[in-house]
Amino acid sequence: MPDKKEVMDIEILGRTSLEGTAGEDKIKRVAVVGAGTMGRGISQLIASKGIDVILIERHEVGAREALEKLDASMDAEISRWTMTESEKKAILSRTTITSDIQGSIYGDIVIEAVTENLVIKQNLFRKIDQICDKDTIFVTNASALSITEIASVTNRQEKVIGMHFLNPVPKIPVVEIVRGLKTSDDTFKLVKEFSETLDKTAVEVYEYPGYITTRVIVPMINEAMYILMEGVASAEHIDTAIKLGYGFSRGPLATADMIGLDELMKWMETLFRELGESKYRPCPLLRKLVRAGHLGVKTGKGFFEYPAPS
Repeated sequence: MPDKKEVMDIEILGRTSLEGTAGEDKIKRVAVVGAGTMGRGISQLIASKGIDVILIERHEVGAREALEKLDASMDAEISRWTMTESEKKAILSRTTITSDIQGSIYGDIVIEAVTENLVIKQNLFRKIDQICDKDTIFVTNASALSITEIASVTNRQEKVIGMHFLNPVPKIPVVEIVRGLKTSDDTFKLVKEFSETLDKTAVEVYEYPGYITTRVIVPMINEAMYILMEGVASAEHIDTAIKLGYGFSRGPLATADMIGLDELMKWMETLFRELGESKYRPCPLLRKLVRAGHLGVKTGKGFFEYPAPS
């Protein structure tokens, strides 16, 4: 394990101080690896609760872009009167953004929020397992993958657990806490208490492909895609029918756009491979949109179009 003082030299965007050490009685600092939509949302949530965050992105350019996007998303919240300028400043003051994976050594907990790909997640966990203190808890934000399989590449399988947040992370009040085969009771207890600190309702899940939320929502979204592809109704009318008919705040196709169509397709492929049921086979229309680069909100076009933020 590298000397913690050496990590002080990493280039930091935003804050420049990382005094203190991990492993104290309470969770005082969290490292989040992956500064995409979910990583930024998780970081914003944690920082809003008074906990320091180290947000780690693979490249310096990506780290700078993450800071810009985090800033812009909070400005959008301020414009909607759902956040104040002082709250934004407080969140940014607690957030350190870096492109150096060595920064993960400072987290009392390390949360992985990279793309839904088993090999990528395993490679990351293998790397941070060599960097972090042996008592550091590792959390994956996987949506459908096996926690046990992700944990298998580490020397701390009892300290690896899933926290499946939903997008937008600061707004959705639930988190699934997913136990791997070897996750200890102590790890579960600490992560459940951490979830409560974040004002999330924690739902305990024993590992199974798709957990609860992914497994339930995927067939509905997939069926809505087939209805659209078959010309039964327009995307707008499909979502209107489901929203008003069942009291949902967002229709299935808008939900797909919010998730990201590329990520959604990965969920479906995992569920279809693991469970073998046709209800999880990705609709051809989904594949067509992903190939075209129409991935939903993050690209400005999916089943619906989204204006670029001003």
